[in-house]
Amino acid sequence: MATFDWQSRFASLFQSLIDAGYQDWVQILEEQLTRRFNDNPHGDMARWLTALEKLPGIPGTSVDFNSPAISVQSPSALSDSERNQLDEGLRGLMPWRKGPFDFFETYIDTEWHSDWKWDRVAPYLSDLQGRRILDVGCGSGYHCWRMFGEGADRVIGIDPGLLFMFQFLSVKRYTGDVPVDLLPIRMEDLPENLEAFDTTFSMGVLYHRRSPLDHLLELKGTLRRGGELVLETLVVDGPEGFSLMPEDRYGQMRNVWFLPSCDTLLRWLDRTGYRDARVVDVTETTTEEQRSTDWMRFNSLQDFLDPDDPGKTIEGYPGPKRATVIATKP
Repeated sequence: MATFDWQSRFASLFQSLIDAGYQDWVQILEEQLTRRFNDNPHGDMARWLTALEKLPGIPGTSVDFNSPAISVQSPSALSDSERNQLDEGLRGLMPWRKGPFDFFETYIDTEWHSDWKWDRVAPYLSDLQGRRILDVGCGSGYHCWRMFGEGADRVIGIDPGLLFMFQFLSVKRYTGDVPVDLLPIRMEDLPENLEAFDTTFSMGVLYHRRSPLDHLLELKGTLRRGGELVLETLVVDGPEGFSLMPEDRYGQMRNVWFLPSCDTLLRWLDRTGYRDARVVDVTETTTEEQRSTDWMRFNSLQDFLDPDDPGKTIEGYPGPKRATVIATKP
């Protein structure tokens, strides 16, 4: 089986963490990644590595991190052979859920318009210039690249999905050694009270946690004093104190636990010690924002809504509505 040389891949990140005084975290990461890649490798690892290695090496590439589709560009047109290699490699990393991306004019129309979410959130962020950022549940790293494009000093995304990591590496193949990394670990794998980040994002994670208050406390532990939390999650209409707990599935998702009202969410943030929490956006998710595409051919939102009443999920719950909240660690 092909092996992933994670020691070389993360060497620059680890050295930067050591230089910043986080030697203990690096030791923990080395143990976690040894277990992940060496002791119990994923059965699809060889296939994903092969797909990544098919991507052609193109001299003189550049990447536009600020365009709606993260755009990898070349000073000259690709040859037919390079174009075929590119298509084969990128399609070997399907399904593509978070994006979009543009590799040398091959447009990856992902399931989610993650650029729409960024456009809703970005106007309310503190200046990201020079900040150290953590993106929890980052998927393929689309938002990590957008954060770097806004001037972040270093961005670390975490997501346990290994396919997401290889999709991220397909972009990084063309960026050089920029200070943006994706670690295939879970939130609970982070040391407690790390206090290493100026801004922590958690977008699309809270409703997957059995204990949302514990998740908020874990997020607070990642932040330095005065750091900023950017939280996006599913919500429902209702008074303070109201939260929907699905009987089983929500929109065909099994691992959905709590969908609070906005006022309840603000109360949770207050009780877990945040300050100045404010709802900056509430938007209903539509089948234009989340849908099946040629790059994600499985069922999507249109299949998870009531066909007779698209304002409800197929289980009869209120349709997906997402709120973004920004708060500060005192």
